[in-house]
Amino acid sequence: MKVLAVNGSPRKKWNTAMMLEKAIEGAAAQGASTELIHLYDLEFKGCISCFACKKRNGKSYGKCAVKDNLTPVYAQIKEADAIILGSPIYFGNTAGQFRSFMERLLFPYYVYTTPRQTLFPRKIRTGLIYTMNAPEELAQNLGYDRLFGAIENYMRVIFGHAESIMSYDTYQFKDYSEVVSDGFDGAQKKKRRQEVFPKDCQKAYDMGVRFAKEPAYKG
Repeated sequence: MKVLAVNGSPRKKWNTAMMLEKAIEGAAAQGASTELIHLYDLEFKGCISCFACKKRNGKSYGKCAVKDNLTPVYAQIKEADAIILGSPIYFGNTAGQFRSFMERLLFPYYVYTTPRQTLFPRKIRTGLIYTMNAPEELAQNLGYDRLFGAIENYMRVIFGHAESIMSYDTYQFKDYSEVVSDGFDGAQKKKRRQEVFPKDCQKAYDMGVRFAKEPAYKG
């Protein structure tokens, strides 16, 4: 049983990474083999619209033809029993590297038919973890739910299953006095970090446990 996690944040030891670490900790507690990959350690680009993955009878049909540091990552995902992907939310969307990663992960498997079909060989559990500075009410007013729902829908089409965990109003800076951030109450942010963020981490841990207990998603 292999559970693979991918960190789409440039920070390796902050909110998103911490939740992903908890997720694979939960999976490892059930005996799963785990790995956490940091996207910002890798050199790669987003989809270049070459459409080699869509060419009928082409040698790259159903797989990304671009060869770079993401190539072995996608090979690992193809063999994984479950994947958990995480990204912070910047200006109402996922981080740039995460977006590029997702374009190339999903598009080769996505078949232009009605209804939409997938070339991924089996159904697996997939989890999405998002962290954001915005409080939940503001995030909803800004339409974040539509973003999260759209990504979940594509993941379900490709992999058969998807679920998300959102961590709102996160602690953004280690020391709020050092940055221009008068619009935020640093003390309140710290209090939430101490009282609420551990609960979000527990949700991530529980996700890892559940994914490891079920070796394959039956639908």
